[in-house]
Amino acid sequence: MTYLTGTVSKIKILSYAQQPLVRFTLQTNTQKINCLIAVHSLTFLAEVAEQMSITVIGKPNTKGQLVVRNYRVAGKTKIMYEFEQSRYPKSKQLL
Repeated sequence: MTYLTGTVSKIKILSYAQQPLVRFTLQTNTQKINCLIAVHSLTFLAEVAEQMSITVIGKPNTKGQLVVRNYRVAGKTKIMYEFEQSRYPKSKQLL
């Protein structure tokens, strides 16, 4: 297994199947790595935006791409930002 931390860029959906296939580029301190994610791809699209910092765990395939098995977002996810910036009033139960 390979553990990498970096910044996400170039998010693209390759396959619109029941379980979509998503490709993105992970920019680490030294290199750019092309990554594929299918297992948690819908959650990935909801939580991660370009220029966010994430840590990925995966295995390289024969084409040199990293097939991501798991990921973690460093800081707040995209859903958290959208919830905080929502123009609708917050519920008293949530405060």
